[in-house]
Amino acid sequence: MPANCENASSNRPGLTADLQLNQFTTPEIRSASDHKAVVVGLYGVPGSGKTFLLNQLKQELGQTHFAFYEGSKMIATVVPGGLDAFQGMEEQVKAHWRRRAIDAIGKKCADSGQVAVVAGHFMFWLEEQEAGSPVHTQNDLEIFTHILYLDIPAEVVAQRRLGDTERSRPSISARHLRKWQQEEKTQLRYLCRRHGILFSLISPYPTLVDKASILLHDFRHHTEKYNLSQAESRLDHAVVASQGHLESVLVIDADRTLAAEDTGALFWKRVSNSQPLEDEAFTLNALFSSPLGYSYTAFRQAVLLYEETANDQEFDALCQDVALAVTMHPEFVSLLQLVAEQKHVGAVVVTCGLRRVWDKVLEKEGLSEKVKVIGGGRIADGFVVSAAVKGALVARLKETHHMYVWAFGDSPLDLDMLRKADRAIIVVGEEQTRSKTMDAALTNAIDYDGLRAHQAVLPSNASPRLDVTKLPVIKLTEPEFVKSLLCGRYVHGDLQVLCATDRNAAKLLATPMRDAAVAGPDLREAHRRVGWYLAIEFLADVMGLEQSPIRHVLGHQTGGYQLFHEQQTTIVALMRGGEPMAFGVNDAFPLAMFVHASDADDIKLHHLQGQLTVILVDSVVNTGKTIVEFVQHVRQLHATIRIVVVAGVVQAQCVSGGSLNQTLARHAKLHLITLRLSDTKFTGSGTTDTGNRLFNTTHLP
Repeated sequence: MPANCENASSNRPGLTADLQLNQFTTPEIRSASDHKAVVVGLYGVPGSGKTFLLNQLKQELGQTHFAFYEGSKMIATVVPGGLDAFQGMEEQVKAHWRRRAIDAIGKKCADSGQVAVVAGHFMFWLEEQEAGSPVHTQNDLEIFTHILYLDIPAEVVAQRRLGDTERSRPSISARHLRKWQQEEKTQLRYLCRRHGILFSLISPYPTLVDKASILLHDFRHHTEKYNLSQAESRLDHAVVASQGHLESVLVIDADRTLAAEDTGALFWKRVSNSQPLEDEAFTLNALFSSPLGYSYTAFRQAVLLYEETANDQEFDALCQDVALAVTMHPEFVSLLQLVAEQKHVGAVVVTCGLRRVWDKVLEKEGLSEKVKVIGGGRIADGFVVSAAVKGALVARLKETHHMYVWAFGDSPLDLDMLRKADRAIIVVGEEQTRSKTMDAALTNAIDYDGLRAHQAVLPSNASPRLDVTKLPVIKLTEPEFVKSLLCGRYVHGDLQVLCATDRNAAKLLATPMRDAAVAGPDLREAHRRVGWYLAIEFLADVMGLEQSPIRHVLGHQTGGYQLFHEQQTTIVALMRGGEPMAFGVNDAFPLAMFVHASDADDIKLHHLQGQLTVILVDSVVNTGKTIVEFVQHVRQLHATIRIVVVAGVVQAQCVSGGSLNQTLARHAKLHLITLRLSDTKFTGSGTTDTGNRLFNTTHLP
């Protein structure tokens, strides 16, 4: 541990040489929380305010749980003759006493259980010197569990040094101080990752003492055991909040599983666009490529990186921006929408990434009330999610909550939870975006660890992993898969019917439809208007809206609205009577796909793949036989897509107790929307048939 005096000299080689010497002898990484004593180094160039902050922290935190040490004073207590004697020693002897000082601090805190906060120097660097002289010791790297670096603007430090009347310091320019700071930050990041030490910059905004206090409180109690207990508590809360008698749970990874995007990469891309990074070591790629790998300590370090990057408000804005750029796989959206309707099946997203991003993504999809996210990203979250935590949460669901667990993941970090689940699904994306290390890890897990899994290829035209014998392919929208996932049963209410019969608008719109004098183009236009009205009045509520950018008449960009997932909606005109009304629906939702269907078989799988809603449009529903055939056909092709039936007139008895209600009530995610319900039992023919009236074919037999 260095003395807190700036003009100490050193004959040791520069740290660059030290790094080159040791690059092939990386020591074993230990968790920052495994050390018995938590010892926090407080570093920064001379004049950055370490002593002042140390005294503030002493007042703020007290000395019951924390012990505060000034480097030079601690050296003075262990060196015979004190600091004056130390200054006259050879550098090799100084290093011995620095080691003795940090060892004494480590022992005291191990005995007392207090967290030590130690202010000192990492290196000294006079402006005329080509390189700085490091004064840290190997013992520092073995005893420190955390290091906080005071990242004070160099101009501020230079001004403080000039105004310091209590000590004599050589004159150093702000340019040199900035260079000194950057060198210390770069080398400390490197050394901390090699030695399992958590490292964080702290800046004066809003205040150093507030930020440091939050971090020190966190460092005091956060261990790997504590971390798991916090994650388990969050899981327990999610299970209780489900308000159902859960029998099975879907545990789903987020990045590159629920969506093709990696939200961590998107986040850091936005950070680098707004504030160019000083050092490539600042990125997550550099962190997880370091000796820390994907350990608990690595994920804790990632949290500190996020804390360095932005305050809470800035972080939330970045997460919102990232969430808007994420498109969930439609297969997962429709599956989770179906699960959200069930009381006996639940779902949680367990992510090693940013909880806040995925909260916002699920909120955007209307799923946040039913599907909870277990993840971290900030100190306030209280825990991080590692591969081990994922596996432990699946085990807890099975052993403590007695759930049947389906696990969905895409990378080696998911293998532990996949192995422990009752059913495991590997989500396989496009070759250029999928995990490059998963094939080898997956083969090993299947051949030697007993993993039995299926693969879901998203999008469906991507190539499978391994071979389909070793890893069979399933589709998330197949009826048999959905039936097994839902324990062979759907739990839902009656057929949901939305009707405009008693509304004045419906009475006006229905008049030309019932007028025998109206036929041909005029009647088709009346049906078209009804389709448009039902779309904006009812479909917009059933399916929801989302914002879309438009150009304001005054020339600037503003926000408009469109149907939620409008481009992932298929409008099916049941020919021929449903076509004019279907055109009206399409007028309201111009981005939707439009399909003509004379019978159910005209709807093909490609009309539904990647879609979230299918709207079946007909002019009149009497017995409901045709609608039933279409619904059953759609469900055979896609078990989870939302189905909405839109009709001008529906015979009342078929929805109150007839075959239509009895059949359709067995299908979840289904709505019936109609302009009016009619008590009249009547099947038109010839001049009274709606299709004939629409197309002036009443004279045909």
